[in-house]
Amino acid sequence: EAAKRKRDAPAARPKKRAKRAPRALQPEAQAGPEPGPGGAGPQEYSIPPPVSQGKWKNKERVLIFSSRGINFRTRHLMQDLRTLMPHSKADTKMDRKDQLFVINEVCEMKNCNKCIFFEAKKKQDLYMWLSNTPQGPSAKFLVQNIHTLAELKMTGNCLRGSRPLLSFDPAFDKEPHYALLKELFIQIFSTPQYHPKSQPFVDHVFTFTITDERIWFRNYQIIEEDASLVEIGPRFVLNLIKIFQGSFGGPTLYENPHYQSPNMHRRLIRLSVAAKFREKQQVKEVQKIKKKGSKVLIKEDPTEVVFDTPAEERPVEIQLMKPESKPIVKDKKKPRKIQRKKQKKLFRTEA
Repeated sequence: EAAKRKRDAPAARPKKRAKRAPRALQPEAQAGPEPGPGGAGPQEYSIPPPVSQGKWKNKERVLIFSSRGINFRTRHLMQDLRTLMPHSKADTKMDRKDQLFVINEVCEMKNCNKCIFFEAKKKQDLYMWLSNTPQGPSAKFLVQNIHTLAELKMTGNCLRGSRPLLSFDPAFDKEPHYALLKELFIQIFSTPQYHPKSQPFVDHVFTFTITDERIWFRNYQIIEEDASLVEIGPRFVLNLIKIFQGSFGGPTLYENPHYQSPNMHRRLIRLSVAAKFREKQQVKEVQKIKKKGSKVLIKEDPTEVVFDTPAEERPVEIQLMKPESKPIVKDKKKPRKIQRKKQKKLFRTEA
């Protein structure tokens, strides 16, 4: 091969030309993109590398699933949370007969270290469990006032898979149980940096506010750079019941003294309605007793006899004969009416 290259001396020239050709094209390629207003050259048109090329260190995975018996609104809420949290995973519904500590094994099989579990009871009450599996802690909430993305229909549309900002009420730092919940919310709802399914944008905010001894969740989209916000949903209210040391069980760290179970709430409503009904019945019975009660009799006044005027006594007449029947008076105008009708008919026929 070396001998052939030496013999074919002219064949080496095209190789040199091939090397020169790209050099000659370089100024043309550089002259192609015009410099921007700031004087920058082709650097403005360089495409940044995708975020997923960074090192994914915080490998938080959240398992979001529910028990059997949930209604359509809970199912839509669960689906909305899955779309907002790209680091979440799904699983089939769990049977209501199974114990809750089985969820720790399900999370281990799914390679998840956090869990959001929706538990339905009586087809009307919804409970939410937030847990750090398998060590704990875990918190149980009653979910109220659910409004999903499709139900709200608000203006705004954030990018799917974008990382959210988390905004917390200052009251979360004042009490220890709220501080624990804040850390739990941060670890569950914040999308890890450089997650493969996340997007390199921050265009929405999750807000957690405490009012009326409840935690209110809202989702806002950041529209402009001046931080103007528009709510896009979903929204719901979390009423804290208990905080447990373990995952889905264990010793109780905190119990909400202001919590009232939905069964007790419905019972109090029924009792108030029954009390109103009983009050009405009692009023009716009192009125009946008053009507039946003996009236106060006034003593006879002797002067009342003065005003009594006896009527004149008439003799009783007994009619022995049958009364005469009244003669039947015929209507004199009737034959005249008949004649007029006959004349009219004759006039019509002649005409």
